[in-house]
Amino acid sequence: MTSQPTMNKTGNEPGGPGEPGAEGSGLQAGLKNRHLSMIAIGGVIGAGLFVGSSSGIATAGPGILLSYALVGTLVVLVLVMRMLGEMSAANPTSGSFSAHADRALGSWAGFSIGWLYWFFWVVVLAVEATAGAVILEGWIPAVPQWGWALIVMLVLTATNLVSVASYGEFEFWFAGIKVVAIAAFIVVGGLAVFGLLPGVDSEQAGVSNLTAHGGFLPNGAGAILTGVLLVVFSFMGSEIATLAAGESENPRQAVTKATNSIIWRVAVFYLGSIAVVVCLLPWDSKSITKDGSYVAALDSLGIAHAGQIMNFIVLTSVLSCLNSGLYTASRMAFSLGQRGDAPKAFARTTSNGVPRTAILASVAFGFVAVFFNYKFPDSVFLFLVNSSGAVALFVWLVICFSQLRMRKIIKAEAPEKLVVKMWLYPYLTWATAALIVFILGYMLTDTEHDGRQTILLSLLVAAVVLVIAFVKKGFRGGRPAADAAQVQGEERNEVSAG
Repeated sequence: MTSQPTMNKTGNEPGGPGEPGAEGSGLQAGLKNRHLSMIAIGGVIGAGLFVGSSSGIATAGPGILLSYALVGTLVVLVLVMRMLGEMSAANPTSGSFSAHADRALGSWAGFSIGWLYWFFWVVVLAVEATAGAVILEGWIPAVPQWGWALIVMLVLTATNLVSVASYGEFEFWFAGIKVVAIAAFIVVGGLAVFGLLPGVDSEQAGVSNLTAHGGFLPNGAGAILTGVLLVVFSFMGSEIATLAAGESENPRQAVTKATNSIIWRVAVFYLGSIAVVVCLLPWDSKSITKDGSYVAALDSLGIAHAGQIMNFIVLTSVLSCLNSGLYTASRMAFSLGQRGDAPKAFARTTSNGVPRTAILASVAFGFVAVFFNYKFPDSVFLFLVNSSGAVALFVWLVICFSQLRMRKIIKAEAPEKLVVKMWLYPYLTWATAALIVFILGYMLTDTEHDGRQTILLSLLVAAVVLVIAFVKKGFRGGRPAADAAQVQGEERNEVSAG
């Protein structure tokens, strides 16, 4: 078992020789507290909330609230993020859960989950770039879709290449727009539901919509689980704050704050906004599936240009996701490079603390995926999307098993670092893992929404990565002894520094 390097007091990870500011000096603490706060919030509010919620409502009716609550509160954010927060507060690092898995479960686990996570995000780059290009082409049709996708990718790549502070600043404003938009939607929609919105006559709005059209569960209790499959992947991104915390001024404080605030963020942004939608409109309204849930809700209030307003908000979410996706993929590649699980060039940084090679390699794959989306949308690109679809569940499951082991390691080495603790350890951890396994198993029974295809293709890719990990370990006998000794020495120094 190998130890994982952590950020030193200046905020740099051991990434190579040289003093801070020199070429190869490692990552630098360029993110401010306000950046981390918005990154944590923005990671929860993804474009999937605005775009993907309509299919969930059409499937489960008002019961979709239970699907969101099950995934967001019980399985994913509150519990899994609590586990991740416990490990990351004790050992902030750009590799986050991959680095923790490396130490807790073995190098094969860190290698596998790290590369799968990187694969997920570089595919997301192509998906989001295309989604943004569709909106922009609608506004300015003189530029073709591929041109807009190229422009968006180039701009955000340049942003990430400048410094981590520029990424944080862009994400601060992107996330800020999303927060303001969804908060305004909840307030305006809530007033309309209770008949308190002046100048708006919405006869079909009311709390009665929760039960008036076939009951709260019009399609039966089983639809809740189907709804889970439709909404579970919209929560991916909540863990970005733990990766970014490694480049903040006070990593442990940032992780602790993000972890402790996750409950109200889920309750307000997801459950609050979806509750407003299903109260403003009957769940079986054709406009929900035709126009999208949020656009239909705004239209029902007679708000002019509701579609364009929502397009702007969705575009902001897409740009935010692209920005964070490129950042996240590059930092995971950087961490893999540090641990010898990726080319060493990935672990090199510029004088501004930017892993330039890791960023360029990640965006290059994103460009390739965009090309596949335009040339082979129903074959190659569809395979990429489906084969990365269940990675979120794999990541959350690995976090569960890593936390079971890491709690013992932290208590033995530096118990004072347990500033965030998972509740009812180890029972709640095992229960969360069991629920995630149950969702994976249920996906195998879902043929209507491609759940079976997604899980099988994702398992195929995961199996390939696992084989590579074990072949690499057998061929090299694990990491070179010198590297392992260096990493262990750095970990001991960090522990003694406290």
